[in-house]
Amino acid sequence: MRLAMIGLGKMGSNMTLRLIEGGHEVVAIDRDVDIARELGTKGAVFAENVADGIAKLKAPRVAWVMVPEKVTDSVIDDVASHLSKGDVLIDGGNSNWKDSRVRAERLSKKGILFCDAGTSGGVWGLKNGYCLMVGGTPEAVKLCEPIFKTLAPVDGYAHMGPPGAGHYVKMVHNGIEYGLMQAYAEGFEIMKTSPFGLDLHKIAAIWGHGSVVRSWLLELLESALKDDTDLKSIRGWVADSGEGRWTVQASIDQDVPAPVITLSLQARFRSRQDESYGAKILAALRNQFGGHAVKKA
Repeated sequence: MRLAMIGLGKMGSNMTLRLIEGGHEVVAIDRDVDIARELGTKGAVFAENVADGIAKLKAPRVAWVMVPEKVTDSVIDDVASHLSKGDVLIDGGNSNWKDSRVRAERLSKKGILFCDAGTSGGVWGLKNGYCLMVGGTPEAVKLCEPIFKTLAPVDGYAHMGPPGAGHYVKMVHNGIEYGLMQAYAEGFEIMKTSPFGLDLHKIAAIWGHGSVVRSWLLELLESALKDDTDLKSIRGWVADSGEGRWTVQASIDQDVPAPVITLSLQARFRSRQDESYGAKILAALRNQFGGHAVKKA
């Protein structure tokens, strides 16, 4: 198939290359024209801008948007202005599922089909493939299925349901990821402070063989610890891109207890504080009611 890839960051660029390797023709579009031009030297079809790129497609045209969540709306509107009835727009970014439902409805009024493709795989997706959780009408998903099957590893793609379902499942996927990462972080910190002088890289390595806690995340942790066990080059400041917050909000809206995911999100907030004012309050109160010693700044 021929499709346009709009947004050539780490994910979009690697997805473009995987699609080309799989026999597809990909029109490369990015606001940084030099990135699109470079991909043109690697087999992509270079486009100056969205209008130029969409013009290089044949009906029914397929455009995959892979941009940060904060600019997704404006990019989708720009792309949609160049599409026609029967064309398909795919949003593969980390969009809120509620926004995806609204966008699908807005595009349907113009006769444009919409798919929300929850995409997991990170920078390793080019080699290993991307797990794709796709929402959309059966008609839209069927039309784009050759693309999804090329991007995903064997059995790594499935149609989740109507528009919004793909991003909903990806949201919960990332919420679970928060909890798993926090559990590894806490466990390895406990071992680091043990009286045994444990080799944490060795432990991460052996746990990857037969252990019930083995996972790809653990393999990545082993890789991170290999050359820098103390992680001296990394500051303990952890961002969140939104999906954890949305998962916690969904648990509240749906009356589902999710203490692990909620607390893992809160731990990320704590990581961004150089000095916790709340902790100072606790220290001051202990000193006030019990005369407990405090550490002076």
